[in-house]
Amino acid sequence: MGKENLLEVRRLKKYFSTAAGQLHAVDDVSFEIAKGETLGVVGESGCGKSTLGRAVLRLHEPTSGEVLFDGKNILDYGKAEMKALKRDMQLIFQDPFSSLNPRMTVSQSIALPLTIQGVYKKKEKEALNKKVREMMDLVGLAQRFVNSYPHELDGGRRQRIGIARALALNPRFIVCDEPVSALDVSIQAQILNLMQDLQRDMGLTYMFITHDLSVVKHLADKIMVMYLGMVVEHCDVKQLFAKPLHPYTKALLSAIPVPDPDVEMDRIILKGEISSPIDPKPGCRFAGRCIYATEACHGKDIPLTETEPGHYTACIRVKEIN
Repeated sequence: MGKENLLEVRRLKKYFSTAAGQLHAVDDVSFEIAKGETLGVVGESGCGKSTLGRAVLRLHEPTSGEVLFDGKNILDYGKAEMKALKRDMQLIFQDPFSSLNPRMTVSQSIALPLTIQGVYKKKEKEALNKKVREMMDLVGLAQRFVNSYPHELDGGRRQRIGIARALALNPRFIVCDEPVSALDVSIQAQILNLMQDLQRDMGLTYMFITHDLSVVKHLADKIMVMYLGMVVEHCDVKQLFAKPLHPYTKALLSAIPVPDPDVEMDRIILKGEISSPIDPKPGCRFAGRCIYATEACHGKDIPLTETEPGHYTACIRVKEIN
């Protein structure tokens, strides 16, 4: 028997109105995340992965679809119910500097969600300060920084503040929106190791958004590849790295650097026009850049289908090209 799902997303759509038409940022996306597991969401900049994460949390109100958390559709929740739900669902931002109030100290930033949610009242300063220090210890942030301001800290320490703030309410689900992309490589490894340790110790469930497939290789349980608002491949992370099936996924994997100068890189260079996400025409949105595309790839949308057991792909030629 498999693990119980904490989050189920069904046919989620998020469109933005523009002067040119409807921008299809997220278009008919469905997936599940089991309790204690990590779903990696990858793709190029502009593919809709960050919008998807925010739509799941209702920071962007979805156009249609369902977001089931513990089996309940949170899109039916009112303001009071959503405020209470924030204790269970949190977000770690991409840029730790811009997500922190420059006028707040480290302790004030971490304490903010606790006071907004009413966990501690104004009179309970001593208990609140103790909790803040506990969170700093949890994320490996030295207590000498308790009264420091964001501009006085490096990127790694600022991201630790963001993680501590997200964990302060003891959430069960966290959307990690490119949490290491703004950091140096050595600091990235420290933060990723920290997040893995926290997941193991606290039983956290992650939706980990990144444009870098190598980042989620050892972190995610399952992986979902997005292209222009749609999912093109979805499977177990080991399956994806062992045998990618979609032409777009293969191109992404070919861009991962190999740390050996004697190994010849077999790069797949994508050419052709990128389709417009504004009122897109029916058909495969990757067809304009795909060397395998035929007339059959145009005219009607390509559904995500189970090509191999547990391996879903949106490509009508997948069996011919693999």
